Amino acid sequence: MSMIKLDRPHQAIERLIGTMETVLVGKRHVIELTVVALLARGHVLLEDVPGVGKTMLVRALARSIGGQFKRIQFTPDLLPTDVTGVSIFNQKTLEFEFRQGPIFANVILADEINRTSPKTQSALLEAMEERSVTIDGHTHQLAQPFFVIATQNPLEYEGTFPLPEAQLDRFLLQLRLGYPTEREEVEILTRFIGAHPLEQVQPVVTAEEVHALQQQSAAIKVSEAVKEYIVRMCQKSRQHPDVYLGVSPRGALALCRAAQALALVRGRDYVIPDDVKELVPFTFAHRLILKPEARLDGATVERVLSDLLQQTRVPVG
Repeated sequence: MSMIKLDRPHQAIERLIGTMETVLVGKRHVIELTVVALLARGHVLLEDVPGVGKTMLVRALARSIGGQFKRIQFTPDLLPTDVTGVSIFNQKTLEFEFRQGPIFANVILADEINRTSPKTQSALLEAMEERSVTIDGHTHQLAQPFFVIATQNPLEYEGTFPLPEAQLDRFLLQLRLGYPTEREEVEILTRFIGAHPLEQVQPVVTAEEVHALQQQSAAIKVSEAVKEYIVRMCQKSRQHPDVYLGVSPRGALALCRAAQALALVRGRDYVIPDDVKELVPFTFAHRLILKPEARLDGATVERVLSDLLQQTRVPVG
């Protein structure tokens, strides 16, 4: 893909966020964070109850960037090749031909990822990490941009295969949409009672522009003081008395990259400590494992995160 540079990246990002807001009422912060994950070349784990707009969020993003959207409904009998694709023998050419799976798209909705087997989960997560799939010794590159939002229902555990810690660590952010307020829900009825607003969504940025924004996000300046702030936060997560498994170095890098993307979304070419503080709950929550005895004593991930933010010295200047 040829590299282009956007002169006004903030305007392009605002167009993208504004377009998605026409479909999702009152969810600007979640939309911003989803765009942050996209620009940081990460992926999102969306944990929420049915019916709050998870699919709509992903479809709105795909339509707004003019990208190809694929939905994979994860079930216990889904095979890895149902996700990545399979080589089939062609009787005419007497050769194997690769038939792409649904993973070959720009925006993927991995719906109810915890309902499929660990083997199939691993096939998706390997593709997320490597941005390619290898079938019968041949490596196939995935589309660019490539962005996965995986969902899971926090209320249903029967017949599920919870993601292990090493796989949760592959997600840049964990987000929740939550229920709308009363006013927002009335606005939803008003917008959706006629034509579906999603049908009116047109691309406002191209795939090439998204790629350029990703490059510009990676170039956002991070001072030594902010880097040390991120590392101190991660170190304290490993030393917290209630924590069995703290944030890994991959988690520190995820927070740094997300902070760069958030700075770009906010129209800056440098990261400030407030970017880091805002993102800690979304980058750390799914990476922390509490000690069983601490849970019995009433400890929560939210309380640990609050401790980390309060106890870690914020750089000045």
